[in-house]
Amino acid sequence: MRIGLVSQWYPPEGVFIPGNLARQLAERDHDVRVLTTFPSYPHGRIFPGWRQRWRHTEADGPVAVRRVPAYPSHDTSAARRALSHLSFGASSALGGVRWLAGVDVTYVYHPPPTSAAAAALVRLARRTPIVLHVQDLWPESVLGSGMAPAGRAGRALERGVAALMRATYRLAGAVVVISPAMADLVVARGADPDRVRVVWNWTDDALFRPVPATDEARAALGHRGRCTVMFAGNIGLLQGIETAIRAAAVVRDRIDLVLVGSGAGEEAAHRLAADLGADNVRFVGRRPAERMAALYAAADWQLICLRDLPALRGSIPSKLQAALACGSPVIASVGGDAAALVRSAGVGLVSPPGDWRALAARFSVAAAESADARAELGRRARRVYQERMSLRVGVDQFEDIMTKLAAERGRA
Repeated sequence: MRIGLVSQWYPPEGVFIPGNLARQLAERDHDVRVLTTFPSYPHGRIFPGWRQRWRHTEADGPVAVRRVPAYPSHDTSAARRALSHLSFGASSALGGVRWLAGVDVTYVYHPPPTSAAAAALVRLARRTPIVLHVQDLWPESVLGSGMAPAGRAGRALERGVAALMRATYRLAGAVVVISPAMADLVVARGADPDRVRVVWNWTDDALFRPVPATDEARAALGHRGRCTVMFAGNIGLLQGIETAIRAAAVVRDRIDLVLVGSGAGEEAAHRLAADLGADNVRFVGRRPAERMAALYAAADWQLICLRDLPALRGSIPSKLQAALACGSPVIASVGGDAAALVRSAGVGLVSPPGDWRALAARFSVAAAESADARAELGRRARRVYQERMSLRVGVDQFEDIMTKLAAERGRA
């Protein structure tokens, strides 16, 4: 099968799902062509050693990759973010029709919705079916991030993006979402329920796996012999990290909260921790992906948190899969499907999103948990990941979806 894959984000960026999927499908003897832009995530600057140019192709192992220019941005400016997404939509549409010519099916990684532009043109020109992989609900995620304009401009943006998403859902032969609640939401927003599929996200199985805890990793976290809760990933505007900092400040004599990562909300998080005198909150910055499994092993618990927004109730933060793959018990300050998964699988503690008092109470429970109890939670977490969320399980499902769509096109 000839497969086109369109994503604004692709390795060497840390958004690994498109790259994992492309390589795994190619290793299963499919002909895979990727359309993307030049790496700039998460800092919004083109990576050192890269230069944007129009006619750029490369090989990612067995995968052929075409990169087109786009305006790089990942800061808190709504205008610059919009320009980044729109520029990729335009350049991928211009360069994508020829690059994707002859494919049997096109996979589109969403967000942003402008990533679907090239696939839409190929769909209209050649009836090539689209698999839309929805990670976030738009416009809700944009409006909830705090970056969208207020008033009339904000309402116009909401209507415009909502209309674009309805059209994209209807154009797609399959809409793949990451949780059951998100499936209900995309149907409510115009997707055909017969075309909606749930595929749990995976993590990078080669990087995130159980490893022994080391003295070096403990030192990197500043481990001082008491309960250590680690938050790993983007410290952004939707994570609700202020809830975790307020909770940690209340139980500063019982737990340490270590934040591994960076993002648009990092400066505000530093200020809040300083204002609260939360000397048990430590910021250690970003760490190379290949060292993350050791840091997971060095911590006692992994923290998963999101703001309390309706659009996020169907979200499954990628750090949850990473924690489960590493065999780490979790504390989840989330709602919706993520909370339901942690509860039903029995892999950790759950607190309502945005409730720092409740989260402080969960931190106290975590601090009192025995090492044997944590180890059992960790074994259960690893088992749940392997059975429901691993890379192999996810690629099996996508291959099945794509094969059926390609066959339907052949019969049309």
